[in-house]
Amino acid sequence: MDPTRVFIHGLESSSQGTKGVFFRERYPGMIVEDYPGTLEERMERLTVLLAHRRDIILVGSSYGGLMAAIYACEHADRVSKVILLAPALHLEEFYPYHGRKLAMPAVLFHGTADDVVPLQAVRDIAEEIFTDITCHIVDDDHPLRATFLTYDWDGLLMA
Repeated sequence: MDPTRVFIHGLESSSQGTKGVFFRERYPGMIVEDYPGTLEERMERLTVLLAHRRDIILVGSSYGGLMAAIYACEHADRVSKVILLAPALHLEEFYPYHGRKLAMPAVLFHGTADDVVPLQAVRDIAEEIFTDITCHIVDDDHPLRATFLTYDWDGLLMA
């Protein structure tokens, strides 16, 4: 059975943003939804969408990366991989999850020219939480405009 693939957009984006459109067009079975509202409302929507699903691969961008990491912490038994794109793990909302240890594979992509999410702080947090993490520090900005399309998405989205 194929894994459940999910893309979670950032705070000021939507499922119609560049990444959402890319995933919807290239991976027709991928869950690409809108997450409006507060973090609590967004997490509730994500939880409902993924109820009763297992073998979940989460791709989270910026604030969506924060959501993906929180979901992985709360449902580690159902998540098989996490792919974080400049995730906002430095925000206060993630503090309760510091000290957790998650064994599922995680992949981090973060740009050296990111002026929204601090690279080193987020990398340190991600490496603390995820015990099986691969970090890709790229010459790019926060939305990863220059490198996003060059990633091996077919390989990354395999369980």
